[in-house]
Amino acid sequence: MPTKKLALWCYVNTEEHSLISTSAERAGLSRSTYIKRVCLGQPTPSLEKQHARRELLKVNADLGRLGGLFKLCLSEKDTPIQELHTEVRRMLKQIEARQQELKAAIARI
Repeated sequence: MPTKKLALWCYVNTEEHSLISTSAERAGLSRSTYIKRVCLGQPTPSLEKQHARRELLKVNADLGRLGGLFKLCLSEKDTPIQELHTEVRRMLKQIEARQQELKAAIARI
């Protein structure tokens, strides 16, 4: 069954074609879909931003695990080094602050 979609043609030089193809790859879209979105003013996804967001989420998870280990250390009654408890609590607060900063950075991306 023939398609009812209309086609538009545009002539570009080799450099422009390469630039459009590279941008479409970075967005994870076909050239046709990328061109259509750009021409219609629709947003194009960025794989680079998605990768950055994923990395930030991994760092956030690592900080959460580290905080959990610190809390486990503090909850142990037989911890021989009681004077480190205040230092560990201070570090926990810093970790929580960094987690909040990471969450804000992730939201901006």
